[in-house]
Amino acid sequence: MSLQADRWIKKMAEEHGMIEPFVEEQVRYDEHGNKVISYGLSSYGYDLRVSDEFMVFTNVYNCLVDPKNFSENSFVSMRTEECIIPPNSFALARSVEYFRIPRDVLTICLGKSTYARCGIIVNVTPFEPGWEGYVTLEISNTTPLPAKIYANEGLAQVLFYKGAEACLTSYADRGGKYMKQVGITLPVA
Repeated sequence: MSLQADRWIKKMAEEHGMIEPFVEEQVRYDEHGNKVISYGLSSYGYDLRVSDEFMVFTNVYNCLVDPKNFSENSFVSMRTEECIIPPNSFALARSVEYFRIPRDVLTICLGKSTYARCGIIVNVTPFEPGWEGYVTLEISNTTPLPAKIYANEGLAQVLFYKGAEACLTSYADRGGKYMKQVGITLPVA
């Protein structure tokens, strides 16, 4: 990158819509002065927010977890400002931000340390060159206690890796099955 990483991310967001909505600084307080789990542009990445849409894993219907034949009955869907994930369980959610990844960029997304230090692990696969959409986030509560997730606050950091040139075949070129997802997207075989 010829520009500093944070300037390059800002330029790509503003000129190419790489991140929408884009917050060009780290936000640590809400409009009322209350502390929030930070989000926005960081030194070498971008801290994305989790929306208020959650699907919490449940065993009410005793479903088998099968990635080739996944049952929506495995989840309870909800919209909430604070999601409680049961002990040793997980939830799916989506990002507030919509991403458009350039053909010469790959991203890695990692959970924020505030949640990791509480035993909450965020798992997201890389955003491949040419992919776009809202990010489906898997949030695991590894503890024996219920865990709280705050909607519209930071959940994970996206790190951007710029290649020397554009890839030959992008995720969009391949017709990737998770392209342009708008809500929480369950496994597609």
